[in-house]
Amino acid sequence: MPRPLLIKEMAEQERPRERMMRLGPKALNNAELLAIILGTGVRGESAIHLADRLLTRFGNVRGLLELSTDELQLEPGIGVAKACQLAALSEFAVRIAESRFHEAVIRQPNDLAILLMPYFRQLAHEEFVVVLVDTKNNVLSKRTVFRGSLNASIVHPREVFKYAIRHSAAAVLVAHNHPSGDPTPSREDIDVTRRLVEAGKIIGIEVLDHVVFGDGRTISMKEKGLV
Repeated sequence: MPRPLLIKEMAEQERPRERMMRLGPKALNNAELLAIILGTGVRGESAIHLADRLLTRFGNVRGLLELSTDELQLEPGIGVAKACQLAALSEFAVRIAESRFHEAVIRQPNDLAILLMPYFRQLAHEEFVVVLVDTKNNVLSKRTVFRGSLNASIVHPREVFKYAIRHSAAAVLVAHNHPSGDPTPSREDIDVTRRLVEAGKIIGIEVLDHVVFGDGRTISMKEKGLV
C-alpha cells in the first residue's frame, strides 16, 4: 500500500492552506479544515492524514471535539499541544454560539433551533436550557438549569422561573437535547412542559415553547400542540 503523501509533497494548488486562500474555507472538507488547525502531522503522516484518521475514528467533528484533553492524548499523534488546540477549538465554537444570543430575536421555533443547535451539537449528555426574552421577543439571556435525563421531579419550575424573575423576563422558552439523535418528545418531556406551562400561567411569565434537539433536527412542542 503506497504511503500517503505529505503536504509538502502535494501539488501546491492542492494543499489545504493554498486551497483556502484560493477558494475560501467553504471549499475545504472537514479533514482539510482540521489539518489547518492541527498545523502539522507526525512522522510519516501528514496533517491531512492525521485529521482524516481522527475524524474516522470518532465518527465526525462533534465526536472528536467532545473529548477531553486527556482523552485526546490517548490517540497516536496527539500530544499536549494538539490536544489543547482541539479543546480550544471546541470551546471557541461554544463561545461564538453564545455571543449571538444578545443579538437574537425569537419569532418562530426555527429561530431557537438556529440559535441553540451549535451549542447542543457539541454535547454528549442531556442538558435543559432556559432562554429569556423581553416583550418584543429579544433574547435577554440563556442558562443551563439541569444536566442529565429529564425528569419532572428534578426539573423544578422554581429553577426556571427564579432565573426569569431575577432578569425581568417577559416570557421564556425552554429547550433540551436528546443525545440519541432522535428529537421525538418522551412522556417525561411532555410532563415537564405541561408543568412549566401551568406554573408560568400562575406566575405571569409565559412559556412560549419547548424545543427538543436531536442530531441536526428539532421538534417544537408548540407546533405539536403540547404548549
